[in-house]
Amino acid sequence: MLIAGPRFVPMMFNEPGVGFQVAGELYEVDDRTLSRLDAIESVGAPGSLRVPIEVEHLEGGQSTAAQVYMKSRHLADPVHSGYLACYNNRRFVLPART
Repeated sequence: MLIAGPRFVPMMFNEPGVGFQVAGELYEVDDRTLSRLDAIESVGAPGSLRVPIEVEHLEGGQSTAAQVYMKSRHLADPVHSGYLACYNNRRFVLPART
Protein backbone atom coordinates (compact mmCIF):
# COMPACT_ATOMS: atom_id res chain seq x y z
CA MET A 1 0.00 0.00 0.00
CA LEU A 2 1.11 3.53 -0.69
CA ILE A 3 -0.37 7.04 -0.91
CA ALA A 4 -0.89 8.26 -4.46
CA GLY A 5 -2.93 10.33 -6.86
CA PRO A 6 -4.04 13.95 -6.72
CA ARG A 7 -6.29 13.20 -3.69
CA PHE A 8 -3.60 11.37 -1.64
CA VAL A 9 -5.53 8.08 -1.74
CA PRO A 10 -4.27 4.91 -0.03
CA MET A 11 -3.80 2.31 -2.79
CA MET A 12 -2.96 -1.37 -2.67
CA PHE A 13 -1.76 -3.26 -5.72
CA ASN A 14 -2.29 -6.92 -6.63
CA GLU A 15 1.45 -7.59 -6.58
CA PRO A 16 2.11 -10.44 -4.10
CA GLY A 17 5.53 -10.20 -2.46
CA VAL A 18 5.91 -6.45 -3.08
CA GLY A 19 5.66 -3.99 -0.18
CA PHE A 20 4.49 -4.90 3.33
CA GLN A 21 1.69 -6.91 4.87
CA VAL A 22 -1.04 -4.35 5.55
CA ALA A 23 -2.77 -4.04 8.93
CA GLY A 24 -6.41 -3.05 8.92
CA GLU A 25 -9.95 -3.76 10.04
CA LEU A 26 -12.27 -6.45 8.77
CA TYR A 27 -16.01 -5.83 8.34
CA GLU A 28 -18.91 -8.06 7.37
CA VAL A 29 -21.36 -6.28 5.04
CA ASP A 30 -24.56 -7.24 3.26
CA ASP A 31 -24.88 -7.38 -0.54
CA ARG A 32 -26.40 -3.90 -0.77
CA THR A 33 -23.53 -2.33 1.17
CA LEU A 34 -20.96 -4.28 -0.85
CA SER A 35 -22.54 -2.93 -4.04
CA ARG A 36 -22.33 0.63 -2.69
CA LEU A 37 -18.68 0.12 -1.70
CA ASP A 38 -17.94 -1.25 -5.18
CA ALA A 39 -19.39 1.94 -6.66
CA ILE A 40 -17.31 4.15 -4.33
CA GLU A 41 -14.19 2.18 -5.27
CA SER A 42 -15.08 2.28 -9.02
CA VAL A 43 -15.00 -1.52 -9.35
CA GLY A 44 -15.46 -2.36 -13.03
CA ALA A 45 -13.58 0.73 -14.21
CA PRO A 46 -10.16 0.03 -15.71
CA GLY A 47 -7.63 -0.49 -12.92
CA SER A 48 -10.12 -0.78 -10.03
CA LEU A 49 -10.53 -4.27 -8.59
CA ARG A 50 -12.08 -6.18 -5.69
CA VAL A 51 -9.85 -9.17 -4.98
CA PRO A 52 -10.37 -12.20 -2.69
CA ILE A 53 -7.63 -12.64 -0.05
CA GLU A 54 -6.97 -14.60 3.14
CA VAL A 55 -6.66 -12.39 6.22
CA GLU A 56 -4.34 -13.39 9.05
CA HIS A 57 -5.60 -12.40 12.51
CA LEU A 58 -3.18 -10.45 14.70
CA GLU A 59 -3.89 -12.85 17.58
CA GLY A 60 -3.13 -15.88 15.40
CA GLY A 61 -5.49 -18.74 14.66
CA GLN A 62 -7.29 -19.53 11.43
CA SER A 63 -7.21 -17.09 8.56
CA THR A 64 -10.44 -15.59 7.20
CA ALA A 65 -11.55 -15.22 3.58
CA ALA A 66 -12.13 -11.57 2.73
CA GLN A 67 -12.30 -9.10 -0.14
CA VAL A 68 -9.97 -6.14 -0.60
CA TYR A 69 -10.02 -3.21 -3.00
CA MET A 70 -6.93 -2.79 -5.16
CA LYS A 71 -5.84 -0.48 -7.92
CA SER A 72 -3.61 -0.95 -10.95
CA ARG A 73 -0.25 0.73 -10.62
CA HIS A 74 -0.94 3.12 -13.52
CA LEU A 75 -3.53 4.90 -11.31
CA ALA A 76 -0.84 5.73 -8.72
CA ASP A 77 0.22 9.04 -10.21
CA PRO A 78 1.76 10.91 -8.55
CA VAL A 79 3.12 8.72 -5.74
CA HIS A 80 3.33 10.54 -2.37
CA SER A 81 4.86 7.86 -0.11
CA GLY A 82 6.89 4.70 0.00
CA TYR A 83 5.25 1.38 0.87
CA LEU A 84 3.23 1.43 4.09
CA ALA A 85 2.03 -1.28 6.48
CA CYS A 86 -0.85 0.85 7.80
CA TYR A 87 -2.65 4.01 6.74
CA ASN A 88 -2.06 6.95 9.08
CA ASN A 89 -2.12 9.79 6.59
CA ARG A 90 -4.51 12.71 7.04
CA ARG A 91 -3.94 14.27 3.59
CA PHE A 92 -6.70 12.29 1.81
CA VAL A 93 -8.94 14.75 -0.04
CA LEU A 94 -12.58 13.70 -0.43
CA PRO A 95 -13.98 14.07 -3.95
CA ALA A 96 -16.44 16.90 -4.45
CA ARG A 97 -20.08 15.85 -4.16
CA THR A 98 -22.32 16.91 -7.01
